[in-house]
Amino acid sequence: MSEQERGPLGGLRVPGGSGGTDPLGVPFQHDPLGGPAPSARSGRGSEEEVRASAVCAVGICDGSGWVIDDDGEARPCECRKRKIRRARTRGMQSTIPERYRGVSFDRPPISNMAADPGTAAVVREIRDYCENIDAELDEGNGVWLHGSAGTGKTSLAMLISKTALEAGHSVAIYSMPRLLARIRRTYDADSNEEGYLAFFDRLTSVDLLHIDDLGAEKRTDWVLEQLYAIVDRRYEERRSIVVTTNLDTDDLREQIGDRTVSRLLQMCDMEKPVFGDDWRERRGLVIPPAPDARA
Repeated sequence: MSEQERGPLGGLRVPGGSGGTDPLGVPFQHDPLGGPAPSARSGRGSEEEVRASAVCAVGICDGSGWVIDDDGEARPCECRKRKIRRARTRGMQSTIPERYRGVSFDRPPISNMAADPGTAAVVREIRDYCENIDAELDEGNGVWLHGSAGTGKTSLAMLISKTALEAGHSVAIYSMPRLLARIRRTYDADSNEEGYLAFFDRLTSVDLLHIDDLGAEKRTDWVLEQLYAIVDRRYEERRSIVVTTNLDTDDLREQIGDRTVSRLLQMCDMEKPVFGDDWRERRGLVIPPAPDARA
């Protein structure tokens, strides 16, 4: 079998015409992972098989990202969907920060928050959101947590992002000041960063965007424009967002503008205050490291 008959990952390239789109809405002649995608097979005359050098992450296909069904039709494997999700996060902060990798409902501070009457209800709602993470993200439902510093907002938000990542979803995680710094670098011709439009498209297409410390940035017209553009695009495309802020709704309107807050209120079915004392000032309630955090 000639090399042209192999797929971009070493698997079987299905012969036949092109045209149409795959179940993900991608044209068959264009594969977002870097090579031409297979089209439906016109016949079943050839039963040759190619042993792929790549390995399917879910053990279904030959590693090419495509499966041929009993009718000779090519369809994307679940592993291909995961690869596309990972591709969306290239060049973005998409890992849980070291301090929060051990976050869990069964460990402090969240386990302590669950036992505290002032925060038990919001922990239950976050647990429910995490247990239904696929449906919540498919619906584009977001979460908005606000309250004083140290009350556990970031820990709860990181738990949502961690759950989404473990479920195979694409996630971008930024504090608002760091996100703005990252956007500014896209304008630097001397940097090795991708351009603004490419980064903006990635930022607005991931399954979940997590913004911590919203409202901590200095208010300028440029900041208001960038923030509204991001939130508005995700609103239009029904993509989920998780935000934390130390500001109440009225103060946040003053800081980031009424238009952006209005969009967030429409996107976030769960807009919850997180009350209580500063957990970071309570001895013994530091988040323990995950057992395999350095594995």
